[in-house]
Amino acid sequence: MIAVTRIIDTAVKKILTGVCSMLLLLMVAFTVYSVVMRYVFENPPVWGDLLTVLSNIWLVFLALALTVREKDHIALDLLYSWLPLKSVFMIQQFWALVIFSLGVIMMIYGWEAVTTMGGKYWEMWYFAWEDGQIVFKPNYMPKKYAIAIVPISGFLVSVAALASIVEDSLLLKAGAFKRQKDVDMHTEADRI
Repeated sequence: MIAVTRIIDTAVKKILTGVCSMLLLLMVAFTVYSVVMRYVFENPPVWGDLLTVLSNIWLVFLALALTVREKDHIALDLLYSWLPLKSVFMIQQFWALVIFSLGVIMMIYGWEAVTTMGGKYWEMWYFAWEDGQIVFKPNYMPKKYAIAIVPISGFLVSVAALASIVEDSLLLKAGAFKRQKDVDMHTEADRI
């Protein structure tokens, strides 16, 4: 069971990393295309800046889930170095619970925002799922598509925080729990 969980965890990390990489590449491509079209051909696309911003927003929200899972978010490393290991464990568990709660709030209120969001982006056409197939819609893209990342990210953040809580609890029970700084230093030494 633990092996299957680790495989799923690794797969999700790789997929999220790939999606974030793709979004970063798209951000750069949209920006370069917009700049070239604006200053070289004097005919900028109306959608260029919007797609750059949307790619950036989605990238940041998806990367949040990755940082929570990898425990790369802001930590109290200096404080942790002075505290006993069990105290470090309790503080990390507390913060993981706070982050889990934040993810739940993002899911609840993000879903509410998505379902009640009005308005459309006039510069964007979009694709929709109708009658069992993807259909091109030549009218304006609803704004709710842009903020749909909030509940998605909330779910991913909650799952990542929960996985971190379970992982650290199992490590403590097995006597293998370490401060994150020690884990990072050990990982770096293994790579060299």
